[in-house]
Amino acid sequence: MSELIIVATITAHPGSELLVRSALDQIVPPSRAEAGCIRYDLHQDLGDPATFVMLEAWADAEANARHEATPHFLELVRAIGEVADIKITKLNQLL
Repeated sequence: MSELIIVATITAHPGSELLVRSALDQIVPPSRAEAGCIRYDLHQDLGDPATFVMLEAWADAEANARHEATPHFLELVRAIGEVADIKITKLNQLL
């Protein structure tokens, strides 16, 4: 099975940019420490500072499923779920 690549695009609602950024900053270190995490990098859109992009790579879908059940992931969802729009794209690398 190939790596699972995830592009998570998080757009903070007006006035919530700092809250969303803080919550995203907090999830990076524990996520990087998880078994099966290959990459977990936070980026900010240069043209829209309210938009953040998390680029992730996981060993497989099971590693990502374990990540999505962790307390730090569930806390992130709770913290930003009502103050940001979230789009998750899951990809398989072809070449």
